[in-house]
Order: sequence, then C-alpha cells, then structure tokens
Amino acid sequence: MRNVLKILHIMVVSLFLLAGVAQAKQEYSGFLVDYSELKPGPQGGVAKVYRKEGVDFKKYSKIMMDHVVFFFKEDAADKGIDPLEMAELSHKFHKEAKAALSGAYPLVEEPGPDVMRVRVAITDLELPKRTAGMLKSIMTGKGPGLGEISMEFEFLDSETNQRIAAGVDRRTGDILQNLRKFGTAEDAFKFWAQRLRLRMDEAHGKSK
Repeated sequence: MRNVLKILHIMVVSLFLLAGVAQAKQEYSGFLVDYSELKPGPQGGVAKVYRKEGVDFKKYSKIMMDHVVFFFKEDAADKGIDPLEMAELSHKFHKEAKAALSGAYPLVEEPGPDVMRVRVAITDLELPKRTAGMLKSIMTGKGPGLGEISMEFEFLDSETNQRIAAGVDRRTGDILQNLRKFGTAEDAFKFWAQRLRLRMDEAHGKSK
C-alpha cells in the first residue's frame, strides 16, 4: 500500500511539472531562441528585458530592421487575416520605427560596425471584434472584442549576429483604440518604437 501511495504521489508531482512546462512553452512564441535571461523590465517600459553585460551600445548609431514576423494568438477566434492587411500592419510598424528614430538613428539595409540589427515578432495577435460582445466591452471596459497584442524582440550586432539585448511585452486594447481597425496594434507599435528611441538616446547620453 505504501508503494502504491508513493507511485501516486510521484504521478501527481509529475503532472504538475508537466503542466508547468506546458504553460511555460505557451507563454512565448519560440521566436527567441533563449528566454531564460529575461528579467522584469523598468516601470513604464516593456515587461521583460535582457541586456548583455559589457556591450557598448553607444557604438550603434544606425538600425537595420528585419521584416516583422507575426504569430496569431493560439485561441484567437479569427486567424483569417488577409495577407494585404498583414502587409499593412508590417508597414505600420516600420513607419512608427522610422518616425521615432528619424533625425538621429537612420534605418539602413546593410550591416556595419555601427549598425544594430533589430528582429521583431508580433505575437499573440488578436484583432478586435465588432460583435455583440463589443457592447459588453463598451459598458464595462473589459470583455470580448478588445484585441490583444504582444511583441518579442532582440537586438544583434549586425556583423557578428551576437545577441546584445532582447525583450518581450504585451499590450491590451481599450474602447477608443478599437474604434480604429488596427487601433490596439497601432498604439502598441508607437509605444514600442518610442521605447526603442528612448533606449538609443540613453545609450548615447541624450536622455532627458
């Protein structure tokens, strides 16, 4: 009887461990190879960040940005976004990045000693739904239809492709954002682009 109870105990513990592993795997998209180095980000900034020790970020004065990669939320009700809309979202992200960096850190297409490569994935993408559930959202400020979006990113030395920084963040839409078709995504893109500019300015001693 004691052996049976021992086996049952091991089975229960194993189930909890497996559930924890499954939950950890679902937390991120897999776009980044390693998530173990991520730490809680600064207040008001992105949720989790990593910065390689000893890197002189001041040497990077130009940005080479990869095409944005998209991952839909696993349980999103509608994953049938039109390819043209996907291209539009990608364009909006690059537009916000260019606007935020304009006049200080030009976007380039070739690697170099002063170029930082930026990889970005838009994950857990769920577009806002304008359905009967939207009425509940309007009345309560929460509920179905509010849209959600996350980002995973990493900064690389463009010549060596060595990771020098990385991070993840999540944004949830509100009622005003969802009056626009891509409101949640557009506002998230703007926030993330402005955070990139802020970090670049801090590295170059330009922060206010």
